[in-house]
Amino acid sequence: MQYLKTFFVCVLSALGATALAADLEPINIMPDVESISFDSREGPVTISRYANDIMLVRGSIRPMAPTPGVTPVGELEVIDALQDPAFIVVDTRTVATQYGGTIPGSINLAYDVIADKLDELGCEGSAGNWNCQQALNVVLYCNGPNCGQSPRAMAAMAEAGFPVEKISYYRGGMLAWTSLGLTTRENTHLK
Repeated sequence: MQYLKTFFVCVLSALGATALAADLEPINIMPDVESISFDSREGPVTISRYANDIMLVRGSIRPMAPTPGVTPVGELEVIDALQDPAFIVVDTRTVATQYGGTIPGSINLAYDVIADKLDELGCEGSAGNWNCQQALNVVLYCNGPNCGQSPRAMAAMAEAGFPVEKISYYRGGMLAWTSLGLTTRENTHLK
């Protein structure tokens, strides 16, 4: 009974927060887009974002595949990749932005150094002169749909010669991973 009572209090709180959203500060949907208006079957619609008490993601929303040729994946594909020796799951966050731990079995190659460390992903050579014919498949993730670190890592990798068809993107990142209650490993870099 207590569970149902708590559930209804949460629902009512969420509805109240949504009702108050119109009075709160707007947040861009994309970096330069505050709202999107269009005609629908129901008539004119405007989609916008407003900060509220239950909102978890505040930054701009990133596309599912920010680099053409990259494959978007979900949690089950990440779990499969963690078990597959042909894949490496990569946390592209800097140490300072690794909130909530990390996915067990993943490695950390921050977005700002990943293009210099492609040897850790199966490429041969050195920064500026990579041969990625034997590159491994990688799954990149960061904090979630608003995090720009993985998209920047993908762009840097592609520019350095890493084949984009070997890159998968877990856009949900740590936000989705932890919201689903999946196991995390404490960030050992912060000790």
